[in-house]
Amino acid sequence: MTASDTHMTQRRLYKYYVDTKIATEYTRQTLVLILAGGEGSRLKHLTRWRAKPAVPFGGKYRIIDFALSNCINSGLRRIGVLTQYKSHSLIRHLLRAWGFLRSEIGEFVEILPAQQRTSEKSWYKGTADSLYQNMDIITRHSPEYVIVLGGDHIYSMDYSKMLMHHIHAEADVTVGCIEVPLKEASEFGVMSVDKNLNIIKFTEKPKNPDPVPDHPDSALASMGIYVFSTAFLYNALINDADDNTSAHDFGKNIIPEAVRTSKTMAYPFLDNDGKPAYWRDVGNIDSYWEANMELCDISPELNLYDRGWPIWTYQTQHPPAKFIFDDEGRRGVAIDSMVSGGCIISGARVKRSVIFFASTVDSYSLVKDSVILPKVTIGRNCHLEKVIIDKGAVIPDGTVIGLDHDDDRRRGFHITEGGIVLVTPSMLGQHLFSKINILKEPDE
Repeated sequence: MTASDTHMTQRRLYKYYVDTKIATEYTRQTLVLILAGGEGSRLKHLTRWRAKPAVPFGGKYRIIDFALSNCINSGLRRIGVLTQYKSHSLIRHLLRAWGFLRSEIGEFVEILPAQQRTSEKSWYKGTADSLYQNMDIITRHSPEYVIVLGGDHIYSMDYSKMLMHHIHAEADVTVGCIEVPLKEASEFGVMSVDKNLNIIKFTEKPKNPDPVPDHPDSALASMGIYVFSTAFLYNALINDADDNTSAHDFGKNIIPEAVRTSKTMAYPFLDNDGKPAYWRDVGNIDSYWEANMELCDISPELNLYDRGWPIWTYQTQHPPAKFIFDDEGRRGVAIDSMVSGGCIISGARVKRSVIFFASTVDSYSLVKDSVILPKVTIGRNCHLEKVIIDKGAVIPDGTVIGLDHDDDRRRGFHITEGGIVLVTPSMLGQHLFSKINILKEPDE
């Protein structure tokens, strides 16, 4: 490293604030709406007491922090979060983590819970209906453009680039998309485009997806990110609300209709080398576990250590992680792992795992290829492998999980197709939310 490089590194690290994008006239004219009301039933017991966007991820964050951080870092500071399903922990997190913006200067993260605001007095019937029910609130902000995001994906993206792409193309709607292998594209909404990225067909989960021009082995999958010109959006929502045959969903109804009648553009999400950028749909237990494990790589695709693009969150105050004992067979170590503040690794081994804050692993235990959510206590002589332990669980001394799936099933643990074992406090007979387990477990 040269003296110039050293000086630049010191200046970057010494700066006590983060350089996010400065709001422009276009970003000030834009309202962001994050859809965070989904149940996330494929995450099974992880969403029994919380909405999917509130599920912990990456050692200290919640899933929704990634979409919100992308907004702040992109210079977009007018944000509404639409909630519905079991939203208490999500709302509490939003109030604690995202209340630092100043509404007096038009910057805010506003919570929009389902309120039965239309004459039908119904809950949100679909993603498009959730916006329709809040049209009076949207109108109050008088945006020129509306960006609609899902609150349940993991990625870092500069939305301002997509916004400018939309504006320069004079599009009615622009759809964020990611290239996926053709054989996997049937799991997504797929866009067929011409060479100018005009969308000519949008198909929800097609059996035979169309490939990308000049990339015959890939298809363009929707990321659930949309930029709308506001006048077009209002008309589309009103027409959709009047259609009794509609599912009132963006992917099923609004976007396919826009492709037929309006100027609809695709925006491929690419990295600096022109390759598909990092984006993960953590919609099931296997993908959730895999995305956490990817963070343990030496150079993970998702860089949580980028000081120019921080992921913001609420964090309770904890001391640094502590590793104690250095005896043969009783050494506190963590290898290829992420260990958060407040954790104590006491004479135990942690290998390729993500340990959330305020968790402890006691002597002679081994945690391998696992995701341990906050405030978990793991006793002595335990062996956990390919396991997800939900928040607040106490793992008794001598517990072995993940080595014998037949035994894991007998104990009532959930096992995925990929062989990941999910353990919650209630499965261990530990009822954190009531002294008596009144609510039944969800059906498998």
